[in-house]
Amino acid sequence: MKTKDLILAGLFAALTAIGAFIRIPMPVSSFTLQFFFTALAGVLLGAKLGALSQLVYVVLGLIGLPIFTQGGGFTYIFNPTFGFLIGLIAAAYVIGKLSEKQTSLWRIALACLAGLFVLYLIGLPYMHIILTVYLGKVMTVMDSIRVGMLMFLPGDFAKIAVICLVSKKLIPIIKYQV
Repeated sequence: MKTKDLILAGLFAALTAIGAFIRIPMPVSSFTLQFFFTALAGVLLGAKLGALSQLVYVVLGLIGLPIFTQGGGFTYIFNPTFGFLIGLIAAAYVIGKLSEKQTSLWRIALACLAGLFVLYLIGLPYMHIILTVYLGKVMTVMDSIRVGMLMFLPGDFAKIAVICLVSKKLIPIIKYQV
């Protein structure tokens, strides 16, 4: 691994942390830019480095840096949204794998959609279990889908559209000029 790769992975870990603080509060979670920077990391850095950047972000938060939307520390694993943080790692990998060496906007959009699917596939069940089993709230699976996904999809689709627009300009810079 080159020094440039480590710097880029660190940069996207930092951008994801910043994205956690650009938020609009919602009932269970917040609308943030974390997925935006995660997806951009996958598109620009590829599967391994994109996932590494998100792993660094999650580990830094777990060791106590207050870089998650509601703080940090090991006890954050009991937060309903922690599954989404784990999902960021897998989403970056999937997006990176599906969009590697691609500049087609459709291919990038489909890769981001697949990554978003993986994010929700990991985050929603985790959230539902923490809310119902650990916190004892009475929620149906559909309630969890509504508060944990459906209300966020329009924003997620807008983020993917912006990623498609900016990645066309950024891919040549990241892959060839840095």
